[in-house]
Amino acid sequence: VHIITWNVGSAMPPDDITSLLGLHVGDGNTDMYIIGLQEVNSMINKRLKDVLFTDQWSEVCMERLSPFGYVLVTSQRMQGLLLLVFAKYFHLPFLRGVQTETTRTGLGGYWGNKGGVSARMSVFGHTICFLNCHLPAHMENSDQRMEDFESILQQQQFEGQAATGVLDHDVVFWFGDLNFRIDDLDMQVVKSAIDNNKFPMLWEKDQLNMAKDSETVLEGFQEGPLKFSPTYKFDVGTNTYDTSGKKRKPAWTDRILWRLRATAPTAAALSAGKRGSISGLTSGTKVTQHCYRSHMEYTVSDHKPVSSIFTLQFPYKVDIPLVTLIVEDEWNSIADATAKFKLAPNFSRSSWDWIGLYKVGFKHHKDYVGYVWAKQEEADFYRQEHQVTFTEEELPKGSGDYILGYYGNNMGTIVGVTEPFQV
Repeated sequence: VHIITWNVGSAMPPDDITSLLGLHVGDGNTDMYIIGLQEVNSMINKRLKDVLFTDQWSEVCMERLSPFGYVLVTSQRMQGLLLLVFAKYFHLPFLRGVQTETTRTGLGGYWGNKGGVSARMSVFGHTICFLNCHLPAHMENSDQRMEDFESILQQQQFEGQAATGVLDHDVVFWFGDLNFRIDDLDMQVVKSAIDNNKFPMLWEKDQLNMAKDSETVLEGFQEGPLKFSPTYKFDVGTNTYDTSGKKRKPAWTDRILWRLRATAPTAAALSAGKRGSISGLTSGTKVTQHCYRSHMEYTVSDHKPVSSIFTLQFPYKVDIPLVTLIVEDEWNSIADATAKFKLAPNFSRSSWDWIGLYKVGFKHHKDYVGYVWAKQEEADFYRQEHQVTFTEEELPKGSGDYILGYYGNNMGTIVGVTEPFQV
């Protein structure tokens, strides 16, 4: 899982985000990309081909990632906050229960310039929540930042059986421009520590690190060592810390943390007597962080992007698709353009389900060449296999590699895919 957070300071995307996405060193091992941006320019660009996405950042990320087989699973935007979740297309059937939430904390909750956007889903049977926050600025607002974080956690409630709040998920990734500053030390001391790679003395005065000792809401949250220079505040276009009149002290405002669901029942849960015994069961998921770094080469914003790569090891995997699609290796003529599908007994189908024909390298579930309704006649009810046929107008003009994806309307996601085949 590759996570990126970046306060882009209303800038247009740079020409090349390859190194930020790690695609130049890509061993292709990344299964999911989670990209959390803050201060995305909300001007609507008239030139966009795609009505679904009104910002250039979504476009650029889809354009860079889709050739490598990554598909947008979900996205959520609230003013300047944007969260994008991508996964390899063959994982889509095992990302279920996808939901997003937004919480405004700006101007006492009326304004969405600050707050949190999240996406949650079950990944191979384990619940994960990704939370992108932009917390209040300024040195003296550390307590307000903590209050806003708590209020985001309280307000974000998801529907459905399993995890309802953010912290009820097996794994939470919390990232964003959290805006925590370095207390007490003056500008020269901070800069000299940075120049001499003496980061540990700055860690001790980092407001988020200090809050970890006293704030119960941070219990269980982990963060890798900050071995990179503070990512704020730079003169745009440079790697020089703020030389403006404001002379902001450098700070690690941009962070990525994670949390595993508690392994022991909390005192509160026991005293409330609710599920005390089972809340103690750990999900048995292991999270390993492989790197935690900044990307100094990007200069379009006064913040530098921060990225981290994690491995999640699950004790078991739910990897039987809800819908199995069967298709021949190639479609040489219109007569070949058929597919069969089988539904798992626990799949809740809808008469609005459809099967899309996608070119390999598609960007999101609506990016199909053609589609057919996944019809199921009453008489078919007990039949295991159903067949659909694509008409000539649903087929591409040229030849190429394609896959079929079954879109489950009740789930709002692709619940079955084929291997690539030739048309």
